[in-house]
Amino acid sequence: MRKMILLAAFGLCALPAAARAQTYSAPQPLKTEVQGFGGISVGTSSFGSAAAPSFGGRVNIDLLPNLQAVGEFGRLADLQSSLFNLLDYTGVGVHLNAWYGEGGVRFLAPTRSAAVRPYGEATFGYAKLNTTIGGLSGTADAIADAALVVLNRSQPVLGLGGGIEARRGSVAIDMGYRFMKISTGNLVSEALNGGSDFKVNQFRIGVGVRF
Repeated sequence: MRKMILLAAFGLCALPAAARAQTYSAPQPLKTEVQGFGGISVGTSSFGSAAAPSFGGRVNIDLLPNLQAVGEFGRLADLQSSLFNLLDYTGVGVHLNAWYGEGGVRFLAPTRSAAVRPYGEATFGYAKLNTTIGGLSGTADAIADAALVVLNRSQPVLGLGGGIEARRGSVAIDMGYRFMKISTGNLVSEALNGGSDFKVNQFRIGVGVRF
């Protein structure tokens, strides 16, 4: 009888441990994600705003379950238009676009489910400004081309943003917002944006593959 009581007691003690072993889930393996995205960017300046399409690609590398290293490149169109629109009355058209590259970190909020995760991120990099002028001819066109050599330069860009990433299998869908600030030199900012840095609000959606 004593042996039966001891065996029963041992069985009762072993049940919680067995239950914990069944409910324990191994941590998700660290992966790399390659993503393409597109969206709408609203460039705000001291003279107004203009909405334009934007696109790019990025790589997210898991460092920890809730931390990623990110690298991104993309194109921003029509960063500044309201000042330039004033020139439409003269028949001169001016457009400012930028290719950029940046890197940083993304913080993923811990959740019970890994399928949907909010995130926030911070990035830093450089943007190559590209200004084009149309409607000029002769000497004026030559002077404008010479001036663009000085204005079309690489400038620091700072990015902050957040959003939600939904994962299913190896596919990830990313929906978010980014704020980007392109710090321009005095000459560039005075000539193109009334002395202010360029500020861009970007709303976008991306699709990626994790492996």
